[in-house]
Amino acid sequence: MTIYMDLKSKIREIENWPKAGVNFKDITTILADPVVFAEVIDALASQLANKQIDKIMGIDARGFLFASPVAYLLKKGLILVRKKGKLPPQTIAKEYSLEYGSNIIEMKNDAINEGEKIVLIDDLCASGGTALAACDLIEEFGGKIVGVSFFIDLPFLNGSKKLKEKGYDVYSLVEYDSE
Repeated sequence: MTIYMDLKSKIREIENWPKAGVNFKDITTILADPVVFAEVIDALASQLANKQIDKIMGIDARGFLFASPVAYLLKKGLILVRKKGKLPPQTIAKEYSLEYGSNIIEMKNDAINEGEKIVLIDDLCASGGTALAACDLIEEFGGKIVGVSFFIDLPFLNGSKKLKEKGYDVYSLVEYDSE
């Protein structure tokens, strides 16, 4: 699918948030504009349209905003990966590092069946810690990762590079070459 607008110009940057030296990519401007948001969702879905997929996985919380409508458009199941303690038992957890700390994510232990083909979708790829942890969860349950998609990639933080080095097909709509 051809993207007809400059999506980067639609993203608001907030300097020094959540900490000094970080330029936060505020996507609320995208979400508030129905034409732009629809174009983003359509572009993410069209990139996956010819892949054999069983389920879409979204990462808490902004990843849900992109994974849910893509799953709907492609008529696929949706798997939620959430921060620790947000899903009812029984879950499996994975600790990971991110660009300014660490965290733990969880998913339901019955979310993936052996051999299912999964696409991971999140809003942004920075250092890749969250996405790599989610990919580990998929593979621990015998799922096959057929793609990892992001709205925004920050390749200078090497997250997408780490994912590609593990052999994953990585796709993003917007890239920032530096902070």
